[in-house]
Amino acid sequence: MLRRTAGFAAALLAVSALVLTACTGGGAPADTGEPDPNASISVRLVLEPTNLDIRQTAGAALDQILIDNVYQGLVALSPDQKDIVPRLASDYTVSADGLTYTFTVRDGVTFQNGQPLTPQDVVWSLTTRRDTSTWADSSRLARVQSITANGNTVTLQLSQPDSTLLWNLAGRAGLIFKEGDTVDYKTKTNGTGPFVLGSWKQGDSITFERNDAYWGPKALAKEVVFEYIPDNQAALSAALAGNLDVVTGFDPTLGDQIKNAGFTLALDLSTDKGTLAMNEKDPALGDIRVRQAIRQAIDHDAIVKAVGAGQKLCGPIPELDPGYQDLCGLVPYDPAAAKQLLAQAGYANGLTLTLTIPSFYGTTIPQILVSDLAAVGITLTVNSVDFTTWLNDVFTNKNYQLSYVLHTEARDFENWANPDYYFTYDNPQVKDLYEQARSATTPEQADALLAQAAQIVSKDAAADWLYNGASVVAVAPGVTGVPTVNVNARLPLAELAKSHG
Repeated sequence: MLRRTAGFAAALLAVSALVLTACTGGGAPADTGEPDPNASISVRLVLEPTNLDIRQTAGAALDQILIDNVYQGLVALSPDQKDIVPRLASDYTVSADGLTYTFTVRDGVTFQNGQPLTPQDVVWSLTTRRDTSTWADSSRLARVQSITANGNTVTLQLSQPDSTLLWNLAGRAGLIFKEGDTVDYKTKTNGTGPFVLGSWKQGDSITFERNDAYWGPKALAKEVVFEYIPDNQAALSAALAGNLDVVTGFDPTLGDQIKNAGFTLALDLSTDKGTLAMNEKDPALGDIRVRQAIRQAIDHDAIVKAVGAGQKLCGPIPELDPGYQDLCGLVPYDPAAAKQLLAQAGYANGLTLTLTIPSFYGTTIPQILVSDLAAVGITLTVNSVDFTTWLNDVFTNKNYQLSYVLHTEARDFENWANPDYYFTYDNPQVKDLYEQARSATTPEQADALLAQAAQIVSKDAAADWLYNGASVVAVAPGVTGVPTVNVNARLPLAELAKSHG
C-alpha cells in the first residue's frame, strides 16, 4: 500500500526549488538519446559491504547491490517495491488456506559459471537457508515445513500461514545458489542475475559487468561502477567533476550546486528510518520516563528541515510498509514535559548519556540531539566510530546507551518482536501481535495487527524515530533507468543506461 501523507508532500514542496524534475514510480527522467551498449556508468553509494557473502553477512549494503543484480530468487519486487513478481519462477500459486506455495522453475537459466539452474538447486538453497542459523534471515523460513521438487515444480508446504513469506522470498531468504558450489562468497559471486562481479577495490569501488549469458533481457550498460564515497561534499565534488553519473543518498540541501552540472534530483518514498536506539539494559534508559523525556525533548520538525527531505515518523513502521499509521500525536515536542519526566525519574540534577554513531553519518543529527537534550538537562557525549566497531560494540554486543543508525530495511518490524536484537526491547504483547500478523491470511488483517503492535512500541518509547528519509537520487544528463524508490535498500540496475543524445 502506497500512502502519501501531507507531511511527505510538504517535505517535497520544501525542496522543490532545488529539484529540476521530481519522479515517482521507480524511474528517473527519460532521455531521448540512444543508449550506449558499451557504457560504463558510475554510481555513488555510501556504505561499502565488509564482504560479499550475502548468505551469512548482515547489512543492507549487500542487499542494495547484490539482490536483483547478481543474485535472484523465485520471486522479486516490482520496481515500485509494492508487488511481488515472478523471477526464477515463471509463475506461482498459493492455496486458499495459505499453506501450499507452488512455483514453476524457469528453463534455460544458468549461473555465471555456466552451470544450469535446477529445481534441486532451489530445494537445496531454501532448505539450507531454513536449517542453517548462521545464514542471514534463516528464521524467515521457519514456517516452511517441507520443500520438494517434482519436475520443474517446487512446492513449499507450510506448518501454518505466513503472510510475510512471498516478501521474504523476494529478499535474502529466497536467494538461490548452486548446490555444491565452492566459490569463496566473501570475495567472489556466482549468481543468475544480469550482472557478474568484475572487480572489488576494497575501500574504493565495486564493479559489476554485464552478464552476456543472462537468461532474461540483458543489462543495458556494459558495466556499473559503485563508487563508495561516504562524505556528501566529496560526492558532490566528484559529480561536479564529471566522475559520477548517479548519486544515491544525495543531500538535497546541496541541490543548487549539483544543478550547475545539469543533474536532476529525483525524490521518492523510502523505508529509511533514522532510529535513535535506547538500550533498556542501561539503568537510566530502563526507566520509561527517561525514554519518553528524550523523545519529547527532540524537535523532530527541525531534524526533517535539517536533513532537507522526508517526513516525521514517530513509530517503527514507515509509510511504505504494511501497518503504517501516523503516531506523532504520541510524542509532541515539549521540553518542559521532558524536564518533569526526568525529575520524576530522579534526574532533576541532570543525566549524562553517550551516543554511539557510525562516523559516516556526519555531525548534523548529533549536533541537534546534543542541543535539544542539553536544554532539558541531559548531557550527551557523542562517540563517533567506524562501522566495523559499531557492528561489534552496538549491534553484536549491545554495549551502548544510545545509538543512531539509518535503518533502511523494508518490513523489518520483526526486530521489535525480537528481544535478542540490539534494540533490547522486550514486550510479550508486541511479540504476540506480530505472530498473529504473520499468521494472517489477508493483507487487511496483517495491517491492522501490525498497526496495533507499532502503537504499543511507540507508547513504550522503545526508541525514537527521528525521521523517515526520502529517497533522493541525483541523475546526470543522458542517464536513464535509475530506480528512485527506496534505493538505500534495493538498487536493481539492469535498465540503467547512458546515452550521448
